[in-house]
Amino acid sequence: MESPFECVLDARASLGECPVWSTDEQVLYWIDINAPSLNRFDPKSRANLVWPMPSSIGSFALREHGGFIAALRDGIWLVDRAGRLGDRMAEAPYDPSHHRFNDGRADRTGRFWAGTMNERRDAASGALYCLDGYFTLTRVLEGITISNGLAWSPDGRTLYHADTPARTINAYAFDEAAGTVSGKREFARFDGETERPDGAAVDRDGCYWIAFYRGGKIARLSPRGERLAEYPVPAMCPTMCAFGGPDLRTLYVTTARQHREPDELARLPQSGGLFAMRVDTPGLEEPKFAG
Repeated sequence: MESPFECVLDARASLGECPVWSTDEQVLYWIDINAPSLNRFDPKSRANLVWPMPSSIGSFALREHGGFIAALRDGIWLVDRAGRLGDRMAEAPYDPSHHRFNDGRADRTGRFWAGTMNERRDAASGALYCLDGYFTLTRVLEGITISNGLAWSPDGRTLYHADTPARTINAYAFDEAAGTVSGKREFARFDGETERPDGAAVDRDGCYWIAFYRGGKIARLSPRGERLAEYPVPAMCPTMCAFGGPDLRTLYVTTARQHREPDELARLPQSGGLFAMRVDTPGLEEPKFAG
């Protein structure tokens, strides 16, 4: 099946992740966790600006005051508009020799959420954390191996979260005012060896778009968890999707190149690239961190 995705940036990223569309600038920010770097991609010029980071960068969000909040291996840091590291606002809540931050984003009230992962994958010792506007870090969920798939429903009442090795996406009742979760329920479970849920985004209809790491595809799930459609990606390891463009109807997807076999890279040479396709239903504007 021919892919509907176009490679808009042949980045050859080791572990491309966390695409975030800036409606103010009309550009896409994204990271390469392993480089490590924060990147600024301009769809009009196809130019990509690379800002090296001092340690693995798992996720980030735009700040209301300008610049970014970024979850690095050794803690959560402020980053200015030019990609320069500022102050560390929270220390890493784990041993950074074998854990790091992973998937994260801001919620609509301006908090920054970031999950962690156990790089050894020998225990469910990861967690999901929330950083409020006063820079207080709180653990919200635990018992996770690789935290992923974080997203919210359009009404803000449901938080979605995946543990990649468990091949399961859970949904929680979300108290937006308090920033708390309750009522865990299974949203979707996948049985295929290559159906490992990674990063996600939600569209205006409340449908959940999930990238399957090692699965070479993006799936759109209904608000009830039903699989509505699948879209092949010209890379075996799509990592996360984000809605962008002036009308938020361009779906961007980051991908990874790490640990792939030479024959696979010969067949899929744009692995590690940034891909895009047009969709019918627009996404939601990405919130900013209020701190």
